Amino acid sequence: MDALAPRASLADVQDYVAKMEVERGLDHLDIDSQCLKLGEEVGELYRSVRKANGDPSDPNGRVVDIAEECADVLILVASIANRKGIDLEAAFRAKEAKNNHRTWV
Repeated sequence: MDALAPRASLADVQDYVAKMEVERGLDHLDIDSQCLKLGEEVGELYRSVRKANGDPSDPNGRVVDIAEECADVLILVASIANRKGIDLEAAFRAKEAKNNHRTWV
């Protein structure tokens, strides 16, 4: 599989994830299992941020890279969106259009 092009659009990322899942044999996984994996990855992201901020609650835990965990979360969000036929860019734009009319603290 070709690498994702630099400065790829969100649609390109979503398409890449779909192809990557087929190539790696992950396209058969159901949406429930992908959502559970997303929860795990968000937890790993949170742990990596805590560790980077010097949280002493997990001094012997493995060192994880915040960027890698963000990428894992993005991959799984794209995977879930693909399974539901959601265009992430369109969904993002629609949500931001709503958010632009909200009052923020």
